[in-house]
Amino acid sequence: MKAITIRELHAQTGRWVRAAERYGQIIVTDNGKRVAKLVPEHAEKEIPYFARRTFLSAKTKRLIESGTVGSGGTDSTDSISEDRQDRA
Repeated sequence: MKAITIRELHAQTGRWVRAAERYGQIIVTDNGKRVAKLVPEHAEKEIPYFARRTFLSAKTKRLIESGTVGSGGTDSTDSISEDRQDRA
């Protein structure tokens, strides 16, 4: 932790604001008494899209768990084959 006087901050504000990123928290004092803190701003890390997404909605999960969806269905290749046979 770095400590500077209010006079130093006033004289070189830009330098000390940029230095907050390097030093972390900087304490500002006035006549030896703590009066302020310079704290670096940390950008929030964005969560990538693929980490945020959900594969199934809550409604779809409930339907699958209830057994009304996803079991006992017809394979699509069977349906396509039957349709082609009807055309021939």
